[in-house]
Amino acid sequence: MALIVGFVVAVVASPIAARLATRLGLVAHPGPLKVHTRPVPYLGGVAVLVALAAPMAGVRPSLLVPLALAGALGIADDATDLPPVLRLVVEVAIGLTAAWVVAPHDAAHVALGALVVLVLVNAVNLLDGLDGLAAGVAAAGALGFFVVCSGAPATFGLALAGALAGFVVWNAPPARIYLGDGGSYLIGTALAMLLVAASQRHAAVASGAVLFVGVPVADTAVAIVRRVRARTPLLRGDRGHVYDQLVDRGWSSKLTVVACVAAQAALTGAGIGIAVLTGGVAVGVAAAIVTVLGAAAIFAFTSPRTWTSDR
Repeated sequence: MALIVGFVVAVVASPIAARLATRLGLVAHPGPLKVHTRPVPYLGGVAVLVALAAPMAGVRPSLLVPLALAGALGIADDATDLPPVLRLVVEVAIGLTAAWVVAPHDAAHVALGALVVLVLVNAVNLLDGLDGLAAGVAAAGALGFFVVCSGAPATFGLALAGALAGFVVWNAPPARIYLGDGGSYLIGTALAMLLVAASQRHAAVASGAVLFVGVPVADTAVAIVRRVRARTPLLRGDRGHVYDQLVDRGWSSKLTVVACVAAQAALTGAGIGIAVLTGGVAVGVAAAIVTVLGAAAIFAFTSPRTWTSDR
């Protein structure tokens, strides 16, 4: 039911959120770092949050608190382009709130939660560059959390997958609504909360769950290495992300999105398989996959000959 309710509510709420965004002037206009050719409204994150609230309010409503905070921060960023330092401080505060909700109240778990939220909020935000990409990739990862978790986290994972699938109905190319920073921050926080919840089980589940966020983390890692090699500011936006490079190499936007979602689905399947192994073996297999695929991605997508930071 969490999957169905999340899907149906998102399908209904997304066009309403789009109309609200248009009235409020929260619209993405074409530009140097924007691949669309016409204005597209934001506030897709509001639709996703409403879709999550429907099944989660009766299960563990406290999970919605950090999600609402992340969405509010993103909407403020969409509207006013917040200073990076302020945004970072608030992201850490959201991470602490998320950790407090899903993890034991000790220093180690709270610090881990804050770090994971900080990483994934920005990773999903960076991945949100093509119609349907961030939502599709996150949905594929969310299904993995549903499989390996139990109780409220499992319901949360399934509701997130349903909500994102419903949103993609309106976000698929050509998108009629965007997640906006409000949506990408919310999804990053949701994935981080699920990852922290999965890490509390046993080593095999924790190791496998890392792969459920493999595509957004890999894209961010490639972006960091690429910018360091080029000696460009880490916070400067560009068109050199993995998905941008695939499009520049002749892939269509739709094929690129399908490939990225398929890659995340494959990693999710591998993570589910790792979760049933013994602890030491699981850690070793997960580490090997991360090392090999990470090195391959960095080699393939960070060569100065394959991208330029100003295109």
